[in-house]
Amino acid sequence: MTDVPHLRFPEFSGEWENTELQYIAPNICSGKDKPTSNGTVALYGSTGIIGMTRLASYNEEIVLVARVGANAGQLQITTIPCGVTDNTLIINAKEWNRYIYYYLQHYNLNRLVFGSGQPLITGSMLKKLKIIYGEESERNKIVNLLCLLDERIATQNKIIDKLQSLIKGLNDSLYQQYGNEIMTSFSKLGQSYSGLSGKLADDFGIGKPYITYLNVYSNNVVNENDYQYVRISDGEKQNVVKYGDVLFTLSSETPEEVGVGSVYLGKDDVYLNSFCFGIHIENKGLAYSPYLSYYVSSTPFRKFIYPFAQGSTRFNLCKADFEKADIKLPSLDNQKHIYAILNHITEKIETEKMILERYTIQKQYLLRQMFI
Repeated sequence: MTDVPHLRFPEFSGEWENTELQYIAPNICSGKDKPTSNGTVALYGSTGIIGMTRLASYNEEIVLVARVGANAGQLQITTIPCGVTDNTLIINAKEWNRYIYYYLQHYNLNRLVFGSGQPLITGSMLKKLKIIYGEESERNKIVNLLCLLDERIATQNKIIDKLQSLIKGLNDSLYQQYGNEIMTSFSKLGQSYSGLSGKLADDFGIGKPYITYLNVYSNNVVNENDYQYVRISDGEKQNVVKYGDVLFTLSSETPEEVGVGSVYLGKDDVYLNSFCFGIHIENKGLAYSPYLSYYVSSTPFRKFIYPFAQGSTRFNLCKADFEKADIKLPSLDNQKHIYAILNHITEKIETEKMILERYTIQKQYLLRQMFI
């Protein structure tokens, strides 16, 4: 016998027991299915459905654990007929499946991952894992509560996805309607500059804030809560990012990821990583920087910039040609009007993300408190 969880339904009071997972689910194994071009059955890998296969190896609810790589320890549960690849472990604990699924989330399987090269979790490690549990009716109540919370989280994600689809479609539609009013180029809008130069590994980690490559790549407006730091000496000459600057990624392993843009709308002077470049927007009569944050993420702009990515194994933006190339913008008044519309939806998305974060925090709290 062992202790009881910190948080319980009031009708339960008995102590919990424990056993190894192999006595609940004795046949933990890796998948063996492979993708086929003419398959009709979902094929699961370590991150979800990755393709189709010909036959369903599993026709009932199973728990899936990513076995190898960066996703090792990631959990899924599925009830549909499916195949499973060999980089994923399968747990079939019958009526225990949902409890095991949530218990393993509580346990955090990253604790088991080993290997400095390819992170790995083995079936034998899972079999030896100690599972602590109460009586069946208590387990079912815990599972039902967490299932309801997962459903609400899934709904919240759908709300966010729909709003993001709305803003993308509206952004493209408004540009198509008003985007032919000004002909210009980035070289006419301002002056370009490079990111950090002359820095060594020891210079990073302390000092002054700089905008990372990932910050530019992931956000159409720079996230001011996601800076890293670099040592800048007094009098050292480095380019400084100012309010309204448009930033672009310079290189990537795929051409689609070259020239991804972001706009800095912060008040503080910051620096820029060496794999990006910036443009100081000086011609305020032609361009409204907040609007440019939506323009550089629009489908027409992505199609425009794509041909400027050059290379074979690694692609680089042909910066000089890109800056001189003609671009079309709405009038300044329409830029401001479009920005106001799209920013209203962006603010709604941020509100919904905060709600999602609260549900996620609530779930993590319950996982910590309702299990041992």
